[in-house]
Amino acid sequence: MRKWLALLLFAGAACAHAVQVTDDRGLRVDFAQPPQRIVSLLPSLTEFTCALQACGRLVGVDDYSNHPPAVRTLPHVGGLEDARIESIVALKPDLVLAPTSSRALERLQALGLKVLALEPRTFGDVQRVLALLGPVLGTADSGAVWRGIERDLAAAARELPPHLRGTRVYFEVSSAPYAASESSFIGELLARLGLRNVVPGALGPFPRLNPEFVVRADPQWILVADDDATRLPARPGWAGMRALREGHVCVFTAAQGDVLVRAGPRLAEAARLMVRCLRGELAGQGAAR
Repeated sequence: MRKWLALLLFAGAACAHAVQVTDDRGLRVDFAQPPQRIVSLLPSLTEFTCALQACGRLVGVDDYSNHPPAVRTLPHVGGLEDARIESIVALKPDLVLAPTSSRALERLQALGLKVLALEPRTFGDVQRVLALLGPVLGTADSGAVWRGIERDLAAAARELPPHLRGTRVYFEVSSAPYAASESSFIGELLARLGLRNVVPGALGPFPRLNPEFVVRADPQWILVADDDATRLPARPGWAGMRALREGHVCVFTAAQGDVLVRAGPRLAEAARLMVRCLRGELAGQGAAR
């Protein structure tokens, strides 16, 4: 009798957890129980997993996942273009978290692995991915995690001095130059802080710009996520821009850049970095002069 009761209780618990979700490809993925061996192929997905208290279930990550520090010791299995399929299969995952842009998706599924394709790109995506992954992992309250992010974002906005609100900002994500526009999640962060982005959203989230565009926009502050920003004054016309003349340039370190360019659970930390930049509290301020 006890044996049958135990089996019934186990079956009831399994049914209680049964979760069905739709990923960013529009495909339905079913989970009878929470995955216990997870491979993540995108840094932000790694960070989501850890924010939802399932870091200990990660058995492998992409080559660029480096936060939290515990994931650095895990097997690294490649990136978007060069995921090492054999290495992933050898880890025997019961779930692979991958971006929709990964070239490995079809091959992994063809090999019988369960894949959940998610690619957060906006504020709304961050909230949505948290809400989707929470039930799948069966761990932390994903709503509470999002509310914590919102609370910390509001606190960061309050730390920006009133005289800096409305400041016109140019945010460069790499030196081509590629910039973060109003329609990117970085642009959303700037807006939440009360700052004005000089790159319009109509150009796309991360457009490649003609350097002359930035000269004409003449931002009051330049924020650079690429740590090789010493050549900014050498760009045609840039030395005369207000931001460079006044030393209103922040060059973030590689670790800080990782926080800023990932649409993940560290949005509030990214906002605090921006505020510290404008308050003159970062070591890289004015480094491009």
